[in-house]
Amino acid sequence: MRGKLLALGLLICAVVAGGAMYYLQIYGYYREVAATGPEDVVIVALASNAPEPIAHSGFRAIDAESSPIRYRACFTTTVSPDALAETHWQIKAADPRNAPGWFDCFDAAAIAGQIADGSARVFMGQKNVHYGVDRIVVITDDGHGFAWNELNDCGAKAYDGTVVGEECPEPEHDPGS
Repeated sequence: MRGKLLALGLLICAVVAGGAMYYLQIYGYYREVAATGPEDVVIVALASNAPEPIAHSGFRAIDAESSPIRYRACFTTTVSPDALAETHWQIKAADPRNAPGWFDCFDAAAIAGQIADGSARVFMGQKNVHYGVDRIVVITDDGHGFAWNELNDCGAKAYDGTVVGEECPEPEHDPGS
C-alpha cells in the first residue's frame, strides 16, 4: 500500500511541476508591450547606418525579462517593401522564432513561407538591441509587418561559451552585480 501511495504522490508532483513549467513558458514570463509611438518599428537606413522609424499602425508586441530573444511584434504599414529595400539594410535570410499560440498575429511558419516565396522582405531593425541580439523586421507585400529578436554572431558566441574575440564589443556589465 505504501508503494502505491508513494507512486501516486510522485505522479501528482510530476503533473503539478509539468503544469507549472507549461504555464511559465507559455504565459508566465511574457508581458504585452505597450505601443509608444513611431519608434516602435524602426529599420536601419543605408545612408545613416542608424535605425529610422517607419509609418505603421496596429502595433502589438510581447516581450519577457527572462530572455532577450522572446520579443515578437506585429503591425501593418503602408510603406512598400520594395521602396524600403532601396534605402534600408536588407538581410538575405531570417528564420522567425515561434511565438506562444495565444499571440495569434505572429505565425512563424507563415512568415517563413512568405520570406521563402519572396512575398516578404527582411530588414535589420536595430543592431544590438541587447548585447549580441539584433531586431529583425519583415514587411510583406500586403502591408503586414513582423519583428523579433535574434542572436547575432557575437551573441551566439557569448551564449554558447566560445571565445567572443576582438571583433565583438565588450558586453555592458551591471554595476550592481
